[in-house]
Amino acid sequence: MSVIFDRLELLAEKIRTYEIIDSYRVFHGRGQVFPGLEFVTIDFFQPVILITLFSEPPQDWVADLLVGSRVLFDEKKTVFLLQRRYMAGAPSEVLWGTLPEHCAARRGNLEFSLHLAQQQNSGFFLDMEPGRAWIERNAPGKRILNLFAYTCAFSVVAVAAKAELVANVDMSSAALNLGRSNHQRNGLDKTRSEYLAENILKSWGRIKKRGPFDLVIIDPPSYQKGSFIAEKDYAKVIRRLPELMPGGGLVLACLNAPELSEGFLMHVFEESCPAAKFVERLKPHSDFPDVDPEQQLKLLVYRLDT
Repeated sequence: MSVIFDRLELLAEKIRTYEIIDSYRVFHGRGQVFPGLEFVTIDFFQPVILITLFSEPPQDWVADLLVGSRVLFDEKKTVFLLQRRYMAGAPSEVLWGTLPEHCAARRGNLEFSLHLAQQQNSGFFLDMEPGRAWIERNAPGKRILNLFAYTCAFSVVAVAAKAELVANVDMSSAALNLGRSNHQRNGLDKTRSEYLAENILKSWGRIKKRGPFDLVIIDPPSYQKGSFIAEKDYAKVIRRLPELMPGGGLVLACLNAPELSEGFLMHVFEESCPAAKFVERLKPHSDFPDVDPEQQLKLLVYRLDT
């Protein structure tokens, strides 16, 4: 527990020092780097400290955490929110403070709406920061296809970085509506983003009409029964790249499946789109240490030449 209190003490110092703090992962136990703490992660979405439990903690663990935290934080300026991911429905409870009606993740001058205590996922994935930073560098002037866009965080970053256009595709209209509001929240040019509520694997004709594209982002769920199963469906997306980007371009291929290796994704590219050449794997964010790099989020960059 001491390593957690060390991290929380650093966070408390940031809160005392800075008015606005970027959202970040305070503690990452899931990577098995900290023995005995594999069951917990802690994230900060100002003013919310989100504690996520992935299995039942030891007896009195939560109570001990609260006792130690009360001496660090002003309860009027912070909210402790606990989510029990190991229970059906991933229920959440406020341990202290008052949860704001509207919560947001912060990234520099950008904000992203969250649905804390409402759904299993917050709506913004902190471990994807290396991908967002890469998009920010490569988006200017590009026509971008954002597949499995979810709440469109990639698109917000790209449009803010002066992308020519981002077409966001996801089968969830609710997620895309939140994505549209994320663009509005940041005062972004409405003409530079589009939203298509489509089952991607069945809608290639409609998606292709929005092209051609010169940068494609692929960020699918690893396993979503009835929608997308990475092990068998990723190849169906990769083989479409030449028709989506006939002039060539860059691809950011994401895979968040601990059971599937980097080699799996590289093999899919070799078999399904041999014209795409591997450029690099983006380095995982330092806030997410892991004893096994193969279990971390994979972010592979490819270049498709014509």
